[in-house]
Amino acid sequence: MATVRTYDDPCAAARALDLVGERWALVIVRELLFGPKRYSDLQDGLPHASPTVLSQRLRDLEQGGVIQRRKLGAPARAWVYELTEWGRDLEPILIHLGRWGRHSPMKPTTTTLGPDSLMLAVKSHLDPTRLGDLDATFRVELGEELFTFRVAGGSLVIQRGEPPQWDAKVRTDATALKALLIDGASPAELGNRLEITGDGSAFQRLLDALSGTP
Repeated sequence: MATVRTYDDPCAAARALDLVGERWALVIVRELLFGPKRYSDLQDGLPHASPTVLSQRLRDLEQGGVIQRRKLGAPARAWVYELTEWGRDLEPILIHLGRWGRHSPMKPTTTTLGPDSLMLAVKSHLDPTRLGDLDATFRVELGEELFTFRVAGGSLVIQRGEPPQWDAKVRTDATALKALLIDGASPAELGNRLEITGDGSAFQRLLDALSGTP
């Protein structure tokens, strides 16, 4: 590891914090939960992290086996960062950390939730027991960002990119999607800020499962 700071404690939790406990480390993991990103994408998503700190955290996480670099094929041919299989195991930890953080005495920032923060918030608000037998794929267009929501077997998987097929297509913006999926606003209240094409009833069932778990 490039970082010299360590708890020097054999406890597995302490050793985990040696890997992901530095500032920005888990936030970088959050940014990569739903698909790989270029360095410039990470800079855009984390504007308050200096280039020096961001680069150091990426090196630390890569050396620790949490993330890896990969070169995309043609036509992009760009280098991207992505979570390793072991790194992806942090997703449920971040989901539960988000639920725990909702009870924080610290006042939330007025900064708008970024796309990846919003996707994690969706996962943390989901009550899987309310999905029932829903089996559907949703194409969610969030400004310039595109996500696939796949619901099956009582679980929700969110990934960046275009689904091969979809049951409903949703077009909206980050503020409206937060109001819809997290704050309990109805589709009618959002007016033309929300467009749903296809099986609207299936999407409503997903909304019903986003009840804000305690």
